Amino acid sequence: MFKKLASDVMGLSDIGKIIDPVDYDKVDSDDYIMHEDGEQIFFLIKSKTDEYCFTNTALIHLDGTSAINTRRTLYRYPYKKYFFSDVKLETAGNIDLDVEIKFNLGESNFSIDVDRKQIEKLKDLYKSLIKIASLQDSAFNQFAQSQESVSLTMETLKGTLGSNTSAEEFEKLNDYIFSWKTSKYKEFHREDYAEVFDLYINN
Repeated sequence: MFKKLASDVMGLSDIGKIIDPVDYDKVDSDDYIMHEDGEQIFFLIKSKTDEYCFTNTALIHLDGTSAINTRRTLYRYPYKKYFFSDVKLETAGNIDLDVEIKFNLGESNFSIDVDRKQIEKLKDLYKSLIKIASLQDSAFNQFAQSQESVSLTMETLKGTLGSNTSAEEFEKLNDYIFSWKTSKYKEFHREDYAEVFDLYINN
């Protein structure tokens, strides 16, 4: 604790700041936003080494090794592929200068320190991620059930399809199942969560 306090006092800690929307075009993450596809920034945390950019379709993480090294690695986590889980918000103690938001995105773990004075704004991000995690979990369960349903249907059909079934009929059935699975995947793997961010962050 004393080491952490000393680093904060000396200005060596990496406490992030929440960037105002009017300044989004001044951060590095903006260069990697797919504006042409309708992607937009809804929340951005910037520290000395990292940027955490939450868009309507992905989390963009610019990962730096140190404040004096300008080389950084860009990671993109699309929400349709990576799911949020274990979202937590840790408030500040009496001597803490920061609050912390933690979450898993797929198999990656994130722990982001933010200036304690910006706790109210961080609460909006927390609520957004909790809601997205809930929607993703519900969609995943529905998708799993849909896949189980089609598997049971195929097992049933095996008993009714005989050797007299033509190749053309098998092809039509296969195309139908492929189209059905594709549509269900798109239905239950949501790509855009602008409505959620609008609800909790922009209100």
